[in-house]
Amino acid sequence: MRIGVLGAVELWGPDGSPVSVGGQRPRALLAALALSVGRPVPTEQLVDAVYGEEPPGNAQHALQSQVSRIRALLPTGSLAKHPVGYVLTIDPDEVDAHRFERLAAEGRQLLALGDHGGARKALTEALELWRGPAPTVRLDDLRLAAIEDRVETDLALGRPDVAELRQLTKENPYRERLRGQLMRALAADGRQAEALASFDDARRTLADEFGADPSAELADAHLAVLRGANPMRPVPAQLTSFVGRDNEIRHVKDALQTSRLVTIIGPGGAGKTRLAVESARRVSEVCFVELAVVGDGERVPQAVIGALGLRDAGLFAGGEAPDPVARLVSGLTDRRILLLLDNCEHVVDGVARLARHLLGACAGLRILATSREALGVTGESLCPLPPLPAPDTIRLFEERAKAVRPGYHLDADTVGRICAAVDGLPLGIELAAARLRSFELDEVESRLRQLSHGDRTAEPRHQTLRAVVAWSWDLLAEDERAMAARLSVFAGGARLSAAEEVCGLPADVLAGLVDKSLVEVSAGRYRMLETVRAFCAEQLGDDTERVRRRHAEYFLRLAEDAEPRLRTGEQLAWMARLTAEHANLMSALRWAVDSDRASALRLAANTTWYLYLRGLRSEGMPLVVELMSVLGKEVPAGLGEEYAICAISANMHLDRIEDVMREPGRKLRFPYLVMLWAAIGTAEVITMELFDDDPWSLAFIQTAEGLRTLSFGDLAASRAAFGQALTSFREVGDRWGIANVLDQLAGIETLEGNPAAALTLLDEAIDVIGQLGDAEDAAELRCRRADNLLRVGDVAGARAIYAQVAERGTPPTLAAAHRGLGEIARLAGDLAAARELHERALTEYEPGPVIAAEIRPRILCGLGLIAAAQGDAELARERFEQAREEALTRYNLPAAAFAEQGLSDGELTWEQALHRLRERFVSNW
Repeated sequence: MRIGVLGAVELWGPDGSPVSVGGQRPRALLAALALSVGRPVPTEQLVDAVYGEEPPGNAQHALQSQVSRIRALLPTGSLAKHPVGYVLTIDPDEVDAHRFERLAAEGRQLLALGDHGGARKALTEALELWRGPAPTVRLDDLRLAAIEDRVETDLALGRPDVAELRQLTKENPYRERLRGQLMRALAADGRQAEALASFDDARRTLADEFGADPSAELADAHLAVLRGANPMRPVPAQLTSFVGRDNEIRHVKDALQTSRLVTIIGPGGAGKTRLAVESARRVSEVCFVELAVVGDGERVPQAVIGALGLRDAGLFAGGEAPDPVARLVSGLTDRRILLLLDNCEHVVDGVARLARHLLGACAGLRILATSREALGVTGESLCPLPPLPAPDTIRLFEERAKAVRPGYHLDADTVGRICAAVDGLPLGIELAAARLRSFELDEVESRLRQLSHGDRTAEPRHQTLRAVVAWSWDLLAEDERAMAARLSVFAGGARLSAAEEVCGLPADVLAGLVDKSLVEVSAGRYRMLETVRAFCAEQLGDDTERVRRRHAEYFLRLAEDAEPRLRTGEQLAWMARLTAEHANLMSALRWAVDSDRASALRLAANTTWYLYLRGLRSEGMPLVVELMSVLGKEVPAGLGEEYAICAISANMHLDRIEDVMREPGRKLRFPYLVMLWAAIGTAEVITMELFDDDPWSLAFIQTAEGLRTLSFGDLAASRAAFGQALTSFREVGDRWGIANVLDQLAGIETLEGNPAAALTLLDEAIDVIGQLGDAEDAAELRCRRADNLLRVGDVAGARAIYAQVAERGTPPTLAAAHRGLGEIARLAGDLAAARELHERALTEYEPGPVIAAEIRPRILCGLGLIAAAQGDAELARERFEQAREEALTRYNLPAAAFAEQGLSDGELTWEQALHRLRERFVSNW
């Protein structure tokens, strides 16, 4: 028998058929008893539930009558009299409300453990029990919490329902978790502007209704949207179950509570990575950094930048790429995060240097590393990884054996001897179990016993594993050995088509390696565990150079195919494809610099725009510098543009660029080369003569014209040029160009006194930038959005944005955020705070990004206004003159006009000040 109270009160018999309960009063009585199943319900409480505020004269007698009616419908003895009232004694799971609570709690527990599929199943079953309104406020709150948990599983599984979330937030406008989930769902669907608008709506609602700011959880969701489509790398999904290691997980967990640097040490194949991944699942914010593909210790910081989804410069940045360690410090300051640095042993010195620096500079950072040796950093806590206990080794072997040979009888004693023969190393056990596809259990044992060569107690465990890998190698067919050896040249795995082409063997050979557990496949990529990869690489021998060349040729061709498409509507798809092959591209470049300089030039040039859009300009910089050092001033025939791109990137041999760019009749194959040329200050007026007649080049020329006329303060001509550029960029679908031009058009609207129009343009620019995964430029745009919110009177909205950027900003945005907060303080009359914030912004300013062309003069103008308000006319004039000089030096007449307006003590309008400066200076430019 089942009782339903989640909606209309219902009763169903043992066969599932409905049982008539009667009218409103018996239903109310049944609900009151069912909600407290197993607990006595006082008579007075039942009278209130059944009769409300108007009970009959003999209420207890009337209640007994109702109880008798209900008792007749229930199993014998299940409704009993109690000294205080009555108690219903049935299985709580037979009442939908109690079953709901159990399933909801189970789903929440599975969600915390990372079992999103299991959690969703339990939560869906729980919510399906609801048929109508909640009988109590408490149950209604639990239902909403369960819905939020179920939405969380949908987000984790990549299938959120945006329409449902919109309706839920409309019905529950004060549920901040739902608001945050809607933002994340919109962002995942590429709708960053809508996500940011949702945050602003939530912030206003909370401020208007409660006078409160958004919670930390909602603020974090907002920050995640700003980080855009280039999120940090989570711990990888595991393809098999995790066996044993409960004590080790507790050890790692406890160590992370007391030490900020924990290193799991052990030989190859011991399961260090798997233990680290399982331990990290218990941490709320964790970033996984794979170091096996990093060639040397100097590249460790850039690998961490890539894993965190940070950028070493914004899309609008110029000048030299910043120091990657400084970039990490700025990106991790004030964040509570765990970095999981995997496979550190071959770059242990570089990891140790970086860990020491970051832990000293970033108080909220913890590091969990895996290595065959300690990092040797003060404060490091070591977690040595012992062999799996015998019972766990047997269980692991049995699980893996069942996967390859279901139903096969396993003799426990023989399995135990096999596990002992491989020293209890998990990788050795998995390789041995995989051999049951071809061998009987006793044959596996016999062959492993032959590997010991006598006294196994004297043999180090890493030699044992090498022997097991060698044994697996020896059992391969010739074509499988060739495939395994050649596959080792891939860094970060390979797609099937790449593996077939580079290795020169068909897919079924690769499938055989998967069957034998030497290769694993996940999300369409084939890769080896690092221990196996290192062994197979040694087997290449004389074939190494040939296979490495084929690998480089394949990825050079991929880069050349992708390069022009990165400026089209296919931009995001090709960015994703190159990102997936990032490690292979850098590995191919490393080989080419050493072995084929012409290919190195081509590969470096054809990945420059990709790295620029990804914000990873410094990634290949050491290799490009090395290449240009070897080439000197010799420009290879037919590779002039490639040489120029690399020369500018490395800031070397710049005098040779003039010859390349002025070559008669040249038409650029890399149209952005003119932008790089202009960045180093040697480009003259940019004309269409250098470009092919394609829409992107036309849009670039129009953008350059817009910037030129804007620098003179000719807003009408600038608006026209930018408008044409926007049309052209939209035609080709280049989000980089669209965002740049929208930003400039918003700036013109601001100068003309139309902040509302500027906000609309900035919202679209933020959305577009988010699609490219550029949190830094999004933060700059958000600051400009805050500037315009301030102009329309939304001080709270502006303050919230400035504060968020200031809390977790990067060098290009900190100055803008603190200047904005200073401006709010100035307008509020707090001149001391305003001056402090403006002076802080001045120290945080860094040259380079386009925003710097206006931010430093704006800071100085703000200091001028503050000095004037404090009665210090001399200091005010000094600041305004300094601001005007800064702006004129940067050919920014509009910014200079604000300073000129200040120097006139407000007698001139901005337009009048602009006109005066144009007459005095433009003729000299």
